[in-house]
Amino acid sequence: MPDLPCEERLAAAFVELADTLVSDFDVIHFLHTLSDHCVALLDIEAAGVILATPQGGSMAVAGSDARTRELVQDGVDWDEGPCHDCFKAGELLASVALDLPEAYAAWPRFAPRARDLGFRSVAAVPLRLREQTIGALNLLRGEADALAPQQLGLGRALADIATIGILQQRAVQQQALLAAQLETALQSRIVIEQAKGALAQQQRISVDDAFALLRRHARSRQRLLTAVAQEVLDGTVELFPSESTD
Repeated sequence: MPDLPCEERLAAAFVELADTLVSDFDVIHFLHTLSDHCVALLDIEAAGVILATPQGGSMAVAGSDARTRELVQDGVDWDEGPCHDCFKAGELLASVALDLPEAYAAWPRFAPRARDLGFRSVAAVPLRLREQTIGALNLLRGEADALAPQQLGLGRALADIATIGILQQRAVQQQALLAAQLETALQSRIVIEQAKGALAQQQRISVDDAFALLRRHARSRQRLLTAVAQEVLDGTVELFPSESTD
């Protein structure tokens, strides 16, 4: 892709970042792809990404190279750094020279570590759609001067399309999970209804009494109602109306 004209490289990047609705989607690979596109298209030396898990309990981390990934991971562990601040605020963090006292005051561990790795300035862009911020993108330079506004805007566009892709993929996953849960619930209901009918016929009792018997047996033995119903259908358990709750 580096041999293509800039417009074609940009179009190819957008297409790849939007293509998340695949069965073998790998979020870490996707984040590495985002950081690689940033390095290829922007006037930066490296890029790093953090992404909050859907549950919000942890962060996925990626970088355009090993040193950047380790730096971003350190920032997560230290609860400081441009990615951390950008994610928490959900706002763009304009370029900051890492040798300024302000940088050392804000990021007492991150700033000197980044300097030791050869970086001189950093900007950060949120992975955000409307009011939902799911991560942040670090844009690191080997020069102290600020990233040009057009470059920062392009970085934001890449972050935006990546955010949309991730949220679309999560929505599809959630829909698939919900569909599976509904299918399981439907199958459970079918098994229970069949067991009620079979038990009512076997014991010459009403369907309501059969259901009460199933529930009583499951509760007294701390079993799932569906499991007991399946055993009734399989003939591996026999229930009687006189069965007590003990």
